[in-house]
Amino acid sequence: MRFDPELLKPSVLRLKRASGQLNAVIRMLESGREYEEVITQIAAVSKAIDRAGYSIIAQGMRTCLADDPTGESIDTGKLERLFLTLS
Repeated sequence: MRFDPELLKPSVLRLKRASGQLNAVIRMLESGREYEEVITQIAAVSKAIDRAGYSIIAQGMRTCLADDPTGESIDTGKLERLFLTLS
């Protein structure tokens, strides 16, 4: 399934912020920051990326339901695998 890029703007913005956070984590490591701070920031980056993934899946579900309001053509197995990929 392809998406309308307009619908994914919030996810793209979230991933761009996560990219900036990840670059900051790398700089923290290179400058010798405390490991507790680094781990906290890594967790934040990971959560931001996961949330973007879930948001993309949710948008896909909305798009599928808009195309087929009965939901009969939705591959639930595929959706389940996508969710589990992020867990």
